[in-house]
Formats: sequence, structure tokens, C-alpha cells
Amino acid sequence: MFSLRAISRSLPRTLPRSIARPLRNTVPKHAFTQPAWGLTSRPAYAAFSTTRARWESAGQVDVELAAKFQDELALETETGEADKLPESLKYFLENGPFEIQDTPGEEEVIMTRKFGDEKIRVSFSIADLQNLGAENDYDTALSDELEDVDSHAINEKGAKPGNIKVAPEDKVAPSDREEDLGLDEEAPEPGYPVHANVTIEKPGKGCMYAECLVEDGVTQILELQYFEKADIANAQSADKQWARGNIYAGPPFGNLDEDLQILVERYLEERGIDAALASFIPDYIDFKEQREYVRWLGNLKKFVEV
Repeated sequence: MFSLRAISRSLPRTLPRSIARPLRNTVPKHAFTQPAWGLTSRPAYAAFSTTRARWESAGQVDVELAAKFQDELALETETGEADKLPESLKYFLENGPFEIQDTPGEEEVIMTRKFGDEKIRVSFSIADLQNLGAENDYDTALSDELEDVDSHAINEKGAKPGNIKVAPEDKVAPSDREEDLGLDEEAPEPGYPVHANVTIEKPGKGCMYAECLVEDGVTQILELQYFEKADIANAQSADKQWARGNIYAGPPFGNLDEDLQILVERYLEERGIDAALASFIPDYIDFKEQREYVRWLGNLKKFVEV
């Protein structure tokens, strides 16, 4: 509005007088009796903007989102045990040889102990549990597709006619069947595989590295390797990770002589890489993942509320 008014005011002053006089003679008089806004048609524009006004302190969804985070947080903490270490895990840590390093907000957990002059380090991550959830979703979708294909195959053209085979137990009415013993008992929850990296370091003698897979109290060794420097085995920086990847890793552990495999397994068991640790690691991952999820909800809720 301000610019239109400025243009209309300055325009007559900029026109030469030689041009202004003919205009006054040719324009009808009744045109001067009409208001200026009636001579021009101005398009109407909706008051719309894609950017937030500078004076807005918060969005329209902030309160609703913060309330939803609070609902989820209350649901996860209603038992009051989200940050309470289960008794089985507490017993293992209090009576076992390992010390645990668990930094809030980080995925990796490190356990250390001494065995003579050896320094033993075991590391694992809650990322295995998150990756497992993605794999289970894929397996479920694939299973559903296969079942759908099988169900359609029955109705395909060219199927052989005939009676469907019925198992003997299907001929008995459900009310006449004998009750199965232990039917009401809850089945134990199946375990899941977790990667655990074990390093055994001797002063000035290098380091042995074992990549393991633990599940249901069983430790499976996948790879066995030797490093002259322990910091290469526990590589954190990009250059050390590159150096580690360039070192000969040896054959797959399962390809070694069976007697050699057994002796290596016993060697690790003597140092605490045993069934108790293999049962502890997945249980602790469950506990830590839940605690980190609650912490994640709380941090986002506080951020939205600020």
C-alpha cells in the first residue's frame, strides 16, 4: 500500500509538461470525478506466509507433542523400575570379577577385569537389540508373503482334485481331547544373539582379540586374531580402524582343528568368558535399552517444552 501511494504521488512530477498537457485535453472530465481506487483493479491476495512470524515464541504443536512425550514417559516409568538394576544383574556384578563401564546416552558397554598380569576387556552394544527388531520385522513380512502365496496356490487352476488329508488328531472333537500337561505354563522367552568383543592384553606382549556371539548362555567364537598393540584391537579412531582392517585376521574359527577350538574355548572360560557372562550380557542389554529409551523420552520432552 505504501509503495503504491508513493508511485502515484511521484508519477505526475516526473512526466514532462509537454506530455501532461495533451493528457489533460484528451481525458474525459468525468474521469476526474471518480475516486482513484475505482480506476484501477487490484488483485486480492490471501494473507499467507510460509515463515513463522518473528514474535511467535512456540509452534502450535509444541504443547501437544510435549504432552504426548509425557504420556509415553509415564507409561514406561509407572512401575518405578526403569532405572533399577534387576537382582540377577546386581548379583553378577557384586559377586563376579568384572567391573562395568556404562556411560548414560552411549550404546556401548565395557566390562574389564584383571587375570594375573593380563587385562581383559569385553565390549558389547545395545545396537544389537535394535538391529534385531529390524530383522524380525523383515522376517515377519517375508513369512506373511510366503503364507499368502501358499494360500493362493490351493485355488490355482490345474490343482489336483481330491480330498484334503486330515491328521488323526483333527478327527477328535476339541472337547474330547486330553488336556496337555503344562499347557498353561508360560514358555521361556527365546534369546537373541549378541556380539561381544573380547581382548586379552599382556604387558609388552600384544593382545589377543576374539569376536564372539553369545546367546542363551552359550558363547560362540567367530574370529580369533592377534595384535601387537592393544589400541589397534580396540580401535576407536578412523586411522586405527583402517590399520586394524589391514592386519591378517586368520581363518574362520570354525575352520580350525576341533581340539584347537576346544582349548581356545577353555582358555577364555578360565578368564571369565563363560556361560554366566553369556547369560548376563543379553539381560543387561534389555535393562540398558529400556533405561536409555526413558532417558531419550525425557530429553526430548524437556527440549520441546523449553
